[in-house]
Amino acid sequence: MITDDTEAFVTALPPMQALIGLDLGDKTIGVAVSDTFWSVATPLETVRRKKFGVDAARLQEIIAARRVGGIVLGLPRNMDGTEGPRCQSTRAFARNFERLWDGPITFWDERLSTVAAEKALLEADTTRKRRAEVIDHVAAGYILQGLLDRLAAIKRQA
Repeated sequence: MITDDTEAFVTALPPMQALIGLDLGDKTIGVAVSDTFWSVATPLETVRRKKFGVDAARLQEIIAARRVGGIVLGLPRNMDGTEGPRCQSTRAFARNFERLWDGPITFWDERLSTVAAEKALLEADTTRKRRAEVIDHVAAGYILQGLLDRLAAIKRQA
Protein backbone atom coordinates (compact mmCIF):
# COMPACT_ATOMS: atom_id res chain seq x y z
CA MET A 1 0.00 0.00 0.00
CA ILE A 2 1.35 3.40 -1.01
CA THR A 3 -0.33 6.48 0.45
CA ASP A 4 0.23 10.20 0.86
CA ASP A 5 -2.19 10.19 3.82
CA THR A 6 -0.32 9.95 7.14
CA GLU A 7 -3.39 8.76 9.03
CA ALA A 8 -4.05 5.96 6.51
CA PHE A 9 -0.37 5.01 6.78
CA VAL A 10 -0.45 4.79 10.59
CA THR A 11 -3.65 2.70 10.44
CA ALA A 12 -1.88 0.20 8.15
CA LEU A 13 1.21 -0.11 10.36
CA PRO A 14 1.72 -3.28 12.39
CA PRO A 15 2.24 -2.51 16.10
CA MET A 16 5.67 -2.60 17.71
CA GLN A 17 7.68 -2.64 14.51
CA ALA A 18 10.25 -0.05 13.48
CA LEU A 19 9.90 2.38 10.60
CA ILE A 20 12.56 3.08 8.02
CA GLY A 21 13.18 6.48 6.46
CA LEU A 22 14.83 6.81 3.06
CA ASP A 23 16.43 9.83 1.44
CA LEU A 24 16.72 8.87 -2.23
CA GLY A 25 19.45 10.59 -4.16
CA ASP A 26 20.88 10.00 -7.62
CA LYS A 27 24.00 8.29 -6.26
CA THR A 28 23.06 7.27 -2.72
CA ILE A 29 20.16 6.29 -0.47
CA GLY A 30 20.30 7.62 3.07
CA VAL A 31 18.75 5.18 5.55
CA ALA A 32 17.43 5.86 9.06
CA VAL A 33 15.38 3.65 11.38
CA SER A 34 13.07 4.28 14.30
CA ASP A 35 12.59 2.46 17.54
CA THR A 36 9.52 0.22 17.88
CA PHE A 37 7.69 2.92 19.85
CA TRP A 38 7.98 5.34 16.91
CA SER A 39 9.59 8.06 18.98
CA VAL A 40 13.22 8.42 17.82
CA ALA A 41 14.81 8.26 14.38
CA THR A 42 18.41 7.10 14.17
CA PRO A 43 20.54 7.58 11.05
CA LEU A 44 21.83 4.16 10.02
CA GLU A 45 23.81 4.06 6.78
CA THR A 46 24.22 5.36 3.26
CA VAL A 47 23.69 2.86 0.47
CA ARG A 48 25.63 3.54 -2.73
CA ARG A 49 23.15 3.23 -5.59
CA LYS A 50 23.78 0.67 -8.27
CA LYS A 51 20.80 -0.92 -10.02
CA PHE A 52 17.31 -1.01 -8.53
CA GLY A 53 17.54 -4.75 -7.84
CA VAL A 54 20.81 -4.41 -5.91
CA ASP A 55 19.56 -1.36 -3.99
CA ALA A 56 16.25 -3.06 -3.17
CA ALA A 57 18.05 -6.22 -1.98
CA ARG A 58 20.14 -4.17 0.49
CA LEU A 59 17.05 -2.33 1.73
CA GLN A 60 15.22 -5.64 2.18
CA GLU A 61 18.14 -6.93 4.28
CA ILE A 62 17.87 -3.89 6.54
CA ILE A 63 14.08 -4.21 6.72
CA ALA A 64 14.32 -7.85 7.76
CA ALA A 65 17.13 -7.28 10.28
CA ARG A 66 15.38 -4.32 11.92
CA ARG A 67 11.83 -5.76 11.83
CA VAL A 68 10.55 -2.78 9.86
CA GLY A 69 6.79 -2.39 9.47
CA GLY A 70 6.61 0.75 7.31
CA ILE A 71 8.67 2.84 4.90
CA VAL A 72 8.85 6.64 4.73
CA LEU A 73 10.34 8.10 1.56
CA GLY A 74 11.50 11.69 1.46
CA LEU A 75 9.55 13.49 -1.26
CA PRO A 76 11.73 16.22 -2.80
CA ARG A 77 9.10 18.83 -3.62
CA ASN A 78 10.07 22.14 -5.16
CA MET A 79 10.16 25.09 -2.79
CA ASP A 80 6.75 26.24 -4.13
CA GLY A 81 5.25 22.84 -3.21
CA THR A 82 5.00 21.48 -6.74
CA GLU A 83 6.34 18.10 -7.76
CA GLY A 84 9.08 17.87 -10.36
CA PRO A 85 11.08 15.04 -11.93
CA ARG A 86 12.74 14.03 -8.65
CA CYS A 87 9.31 13.49 -7.06
CA GLN A 88 8.28 11.37 -10.03
CA SER A 89 11.44 9.30 -9.59
CA THR A 90 10.70 8.83 -5.88
CA ARG A 91 7.13 7.75 -6.58
CA ALA A 92 8.40 5.31 -9.24
CA PHE A 93 10.85 3.85 -6.71
CA ALA A 94 7.94 3.35 -4.28
CA ARG A 95 5.85 1.59 -6.94
CA ASN A 96 8.75 -0.69 -7.86
CA PHE A 97 9.57 -1.47 -4.23
CA GLU A 98 5.91 -2.21 -3.47
CA ARG A 99 6.19 -5.20 -5.83
CA LEU A 100 8.88 -6.65 -3.54
CA TRP A 101 7.48 -5.76 -0.12
CA ASP A 102 3.91 -5.75 1.12
CA GLY A 103 4.11 -3.23 3.96
CA PRO A 104 2.79 0.33 3.92
CA ILE A 105 4.81 3.07 2.20
CA THR A 106 4.29 6.80 2.59
CA PHE A 107 6.03 10.04 1.68
CA TRP A 108 7.26 12.95 3.77
CA ASP A 109 8.06 16.40 2.43
CA GLU A 110 11.83 16.56 2.59
CA ARG A 111 12.32 20.20 1.65
CA LEU A 112 15.36 21.52 3.52
CA SER A 113 16.10 18.19 5.26
CA THR A 114 19.61 18.13 3.78
CA VAL A 115 20.10 21.77 4.79
CA ALA A 116 19.05 20.93 8.37
CA ALA A 117 21.35 17.89 8.41
CA GLU A 118 24.27 19.97 7.10
CA LYS A 119 23.66 22.62 9.74
CA ALA A 120 23.57 20.03 12.54
CA LEU A 121 26.80 18.45 11.30
CA LEU A 122 28.49 21.86 11.09
CA GLU A 123 27.38 22.67 14.63
CA ALA A 124 28.88 19.35 15.74
CA ASP A 125 32.18 20.47 14.16
CA THR A 126 32.19 17.53 11.74
CA THR A 127 34.95 17.53 9.14
CA ARG A 128 34.05 18.11 5.51
CA LYS A 129 35.05 14.55 4.63
CA ARG A 130 32.90 13.06 7.40
CA ARG A 131 29.94 15.30 6.48
CA ALA A 132 30.09 13.97 2.92
CA GLU A 133 30.04 10.40 4.27
CA VAL A 134 27.05 10.84 6.60
CA ILE A 135 24.91 13.66 5.18
CA ASP A 136 22.47 11.36 3.36
CA HIS A 137 21.59 9.14 6.29
CA VAL A 138 21.45 12.12 8.64
CA ALA A 139 18.96 13.71 6.20
CA ALA A 140 17.00 10.42 6.23
CA GLY A 141 16.89 10.76 10.01
CA TYR A 142 15.36 14.23 9.68
CA ILE A 143 12.77 12.91 7.23
CA LEU A 144 11.82 10.01 9.49
CA GLN A 145 11.77 12.15 12.64
CA GLY A 146 9.37 14.56 10.93
CA LEU A 147 6.93 11.72 10.35
CA LEU A 148 7.44 10.35 13.88
CA ASP A 149 6.61 13.77 15.33
CA ARG A 150 3.43 13.84 13.21
CA LEU A 151 2.48 10.36 14.44
CA ALA A 152 2.94 11.53 18.05
CA ALA A 153 0.63 14.48 17.37
CA ILE A 154 -1.99 12.15 15.88
CA LYS A 155 -1.82 9.93 19.00
CA ARG A 156 -2.28 12.97 21.28
CA GLN A 157 -5.36 14.03 19.32
CA ALA A 158 -6.97 10.58 19.52
